This record gives sequence, C-alpha cells and structure tokens, in this order.
Amino acid sequence: MGVTVDVAYKSLNKFNEVLCGDKVELLQTENSNIMILADGMGSGVKANILATLTSKILGTMFLNGATLEECVETIVETLPVCQVRQVAYSTFSILQVFHNGDAYLVEFDNPSCIFIRAGELVPIPQNIRVIQNKKINEYRFRVKKGDALVLMSDGTIHAGVGQLLNFGWLWEDIAAYALKQYRITISAIRLATALSRACDELYQFRPGDDTTVAVMRIIDRKPVHLMTGPARNPEDDTAMVAEFMSGDEFTKRVVCGGTSANIVARTTKKSLDVSLDYNDPDIPPIAYIDGIELVTEGVLTLNRVLQLLRRYVKNEAVTEEFFLELDKPNGASMVAKMLIEDCTELKLYVGKAINSAYQNPGLPFDLGIRQNLVEQLKHTVEDGKKVTVTYFMRLL
Repeated sequence: MGVTVDVAYKSLNKFNEVLCGDKVELLQTENSNIMILADGMGSGVKANILATLTSKILGTMFLNGATLEECVETIVETLPVCQVRQVAYSTFSILQVFHNGDAYLVEFDNPSCIFIRAGELVPIPQNIRVIQNKKINEYRFRVKKGDALVLMSDGTIHAGVGQLLNFGWLWEDIAAYALKQYRITISAIRLATALSRACDELYQFRPGDDTTVAVMRIIDRKPVHLMTGPARNPEDDTAMVAEFMSGDEFTKRVVCGGTSANIVARTTKKSLDVSLDYNDPDIPPIAYIDGIELVTEGVLTLNRVLQLLRRYVKNEAVTEEFFLELDKPNGASMVAKMLIEDCTELKLYVGKAINSAYQNPGLPFDLGIRQNLVEQLKHTVEDGKKVTVTYFMRLL
C-alpha cells in the first residue's frame, strides 16, 4: 500500500505577540505528503505575513510541479526586503515524502532536520546548492516504517539563551531529547508537543522567539470506519453494515448511536452489551460489540468529539490539559483520540435520519441534526487526513 505518514506540529508565539511568525503548511498530492515550515523575519504581524506568503507560495508551486529554482526565485522576487538588514522574507524547510518511500528535503537557514530511524539519529549530508545567492541544502533519501523526521524554526535552538542556558538549546541536545521522546510517544502530535513544551520551559514560559516543531512519522496505514444513523430502508441495513465492516486488518470501526449499534449487532449477529459506567455525567456510557473497536451514543458524543477536534486544530489549545482530556475513558474522548492519533484516513457511513429526540431546544447545542455534525466533523478532520462520506437515507 506504500508509505503512510502521521503529521502534526506545535507552535509557540513570541511572548506578548498575538500572531505567530512561523507558519506550517501541510499538503497532500496523489502520490505524496508535503510539510513546509516557514519562519518569517522578526515577530508579530510582519513575520506572520512573511511566513504565510512563503509557505503558500512554496506549497502552491510545489503542488503545480515547479522546480526548487523556480520556487526560490519567485519568493525572492515576490517578498519585500528589509531596509535595515537588506534581507528578504523568511527561512524555510520543505519535506516531501512520496508513497513509494522516496523523500525530498530542502532547508534554507532553519535548524537542520532531526532524522530518527530504529532508535538512532541519522546524519543528513550537506548537499549545498546556491540559488539566487542563497545557500540551500537539498537531500534525497528513502524512508521506511518507524522513521521520524522533525523540522524546527530557530526558536528551538534559541530556547534558554541568557536564562537557563548561556548559548541556547544546542541542536545536538534537542536531537537527543527528541530521540528520548520518540521512544515513549505514540504519535506525531505527542512528539511535537513534548519538544515544544521543553522549549517553553527553557524560555520560562515567556518565549523570546516564535518557536515551531513539525513532525512527520512513517507509520502503518490506520483506516477508521465510523457509522452513525440508520439507513433509508430496513432492507438497506445489510448493505450499509457490509460497507462499514469492509476493509483490511488495519481497519478500526466505530459506531456512534444506539439505533446504529442495534443495527450492527443484529446484522452481524453479535450481542450488544452496554456499560453502566458513567465516567462523564454529560456523555452516555459506551457499549460493546465483538469486532467493533468502539460503540458510543450518537449526537451528544459526536458534539463533544467535534469540540475536542476543534481544540486540536486550534494549535495553541494543544496542552497537557488537552491530552489529559483526550485520555479520559469516556466515549467522546476515546473517539477523538482515535481520530487524532490512530487514524490516517476516515470513512464515514451516515444515515440521514431525523430523530425527534434531537429536536429538543433544551439540548446544549444548535440543531440536533446528525448530518450537520457529520459535515463539521468531516471538515475538521480532513485537515491532514483523507475523509470520505457515504450517506444512506431513511425516514423515521
């Protein structure tokens, strides 16, 4: 099936700045995944604009097959030049991993990529090219399952300068710490967050520079099938469940909704056992069906899942408290954790049912319409993952 990646990043704004001067762009093509980290000169609004322009230009041009020379030339000609330093735009790193295992790394003035394989650091050779008077390191290599690659802005190596550390956090020390965290973390977001948190601590929680860590891990495929709501006609139940149960040995399955759970249990001739443990008073308990990873209540649970996913997408909200929430043993946290850390592609199987139980204006959110939640879920998850939705209509 080729190479599959888990990608995530974590940024810290310079202390007292509302906007981050670093920008990460995550892109997908038919045959590759691309991660771009741009670090705008300075901080605040100006740096944010420069980094955003750089990452967008590089991403758009790469997606359209432009060469590195064309990309750099466009950036040099497009972005403004600092009148004081006579230096333009921002530094950047580009990592492209193809599904066949080929990888391509480009670095311009950012700290060198940390490449971890089999619990060891892999040195990245210096292959310097001069383009538009800029020295750019270019590296082509192969990746395999288990590899991790970490891109960083220079806020990482500046962490602790003049405070806890005289000369900042040396690259070698960051790499050693990344190696340690690689062995005990299970996902890209946990590794990125661990490195970012260490930088924040060295800055004594008042970052002196925008600081970003972006991680790409090479993993097995992790497809997730999520079914919610019944099909249009009772005779469609079998077809809906058959599609939901399709997949390979990597596929995990989640059912959200009592009616859906009963349909799956009946169709697969398995028993449905409901837990009596209320771990969260606002979220109904989970249930169990043999062969299904997770069975939860429907709309209330999906609404909480959506709230957690939105916090994840809002990068600054990913804190230790967020992970504590994600690790809770309630249905919503368990679904959200699976979608964030244990999913590379999501297939949603949705019955378009109008359930009168969800039209109560006393519910703590607008709607009750399941498909509205599903659409929001789709748009939230597909930032970095492939999402497909199949609708099955039924009138209750």
